[in-house]
Amino acid sequence: MRPLAIFGGTFDPVHLGHLSVAWEASELLDAEVRLMPASVPPHRPAPLANARQRVDMLRAALKNQSRLTLDTRELERSGPSYTIDTLAELRAEQGDRPLVLLMGADAFAGLPSWHRWQALFEVAHIGVLSRPGVETVLPDALLSETAHRRVDEAALLRGSPAGKVIELSVTPLEISATRIRELLAEGRDPRYLLPCGLFDDPAILAPYRKA
Repeated sequence: MRPLAIFGGTFDPVHLGHLSVAWEASELLDAEVRLMPASVPPHRPAPLANARQRVDMLRAALKNQSRLTLDTRELERSGPSYTIDTLAELRAEQGDRPLVLLMGADAFAGLPSWHRWQALFEVAHIGVLSRPGVETVLPDALLSETAHRRVDEAALLRGSPAGKVIELSVTPLEISATRIRELLAEGRDPRYLLPCGLFDDPAILAPYRKA
């Protein structure tokens, strides 16, 4: 069964760095990848753009392709966007279909600080988006939890709905959403950092421009 992978974030705004790694992960896993904007992220400040504005940006960014799709469920739920709640909901919907939570290596290293982090392995696999040649130091609790879960071949994720960890070597684009917001606030045009669809309607990037 073809896996379903989840790539979350504030996407404030969505940029080519997000889309590039999500696309590569989709190819490596032969998976549908859903971009899932967070409503109230527990680990970082609230987004500058509101939920509707970020959905408009994502829809514009994802036009004319079918590999990456949009899932807005966390925006439709009140309270903090806890990943375990989202994955449990998806598990109930998807049955035994393999689910893969995609996250960067730095976020993976901080996984023990997440709400009910060990329960994540009961409902999904984890795909760690890593940079070639760069190693991340993992805490002992995470090393112990994942030592028996690691696999090297994406095909092995299809044999079970959850519980494994795979490292996905992707090509990172050093693009900062913070820097993009600064450029837009200065009235500049970060055209080759953002998906071209975001420039089709001037209103899409209005949340970041000064009046």
